Amino acid sequence: MRDAYHEELDSIGDSLVEMARLAGSAIGRATTAILDSDLKLAESVIEADQKVDELQHDLEARAIALLARQQPVATDLRIVVTSLRMSADLERSGDLAQHVAKLARLRFPQRAVPQDLHATILEMGQLAQRLMAKAAEVIITKDVDLAMQLEQDDDEIDQLHRTLFQHLIDDRWKHGIETAVDVTLLGRYYERYADHAVAVAKRVVYLVTGEHADELQADIKPVTGVEGA
Repeated sequence: MRDAYHEELDSIGDSLVEMARLAGSAIGRATTAILDSDLKLAESVIEADQKVDELQHDLEARAIALLARQQPVATDLRIVVTSLRMSADLERSGDLAQHVAKLARLRFPQRAVPQDLHATILEMGQLAQRLMAKAAEVIITKDVDLAMQLEQDDDEIDQLHRTLFQHLIDDRWKHGIETAVDVTLLGRYYERYADHAVAVAKRVVYLVTGEHADELQADIKPVTGVEGA
């Protein structure tokens, strides 16, 4: 019975990894769809989000059944509860990738992103996909050091998001209000996607250590000076 119980715990972890991989693939393909105005690819991303939703619903049902049947305590309870929270982050990531694809579909056959912002959006999409790949690796390996690195990687997305806004408020902006709204939305989608990837990694830190990532970061701040000689 206990072997079956721990197999079920492991299977919940496997589902989280699959959700992360699907969400990572989705944001990569959605980025291509928005930049290339690829309607067929956009539609495939929109449809594929159902699989992420199904995985979350299945994971929730299994986790709740485990709580009811086994009444886990200590570390096992932390695994179940944290997994439920991670699944919500991953499901939301899939939704955000779908939003990018829906914008590509809405503007087809036109392109939602002006040519002079292609490089920025492409970089945001690539960074978002890499963040989610790292989050998946963190789920598998339970590597706390790698998990803590994700927040630094997220800073790059935030910087690119600020770059988009600099373009929008520049007096030389010539692409109109509709495109400005589209670019604003895209920047927000990528930023929030990255935030969810970071949240997944932080939850793994809590799962492994029993401490929140922010508390651990405060504990290991480098010393900036040495007193007196």
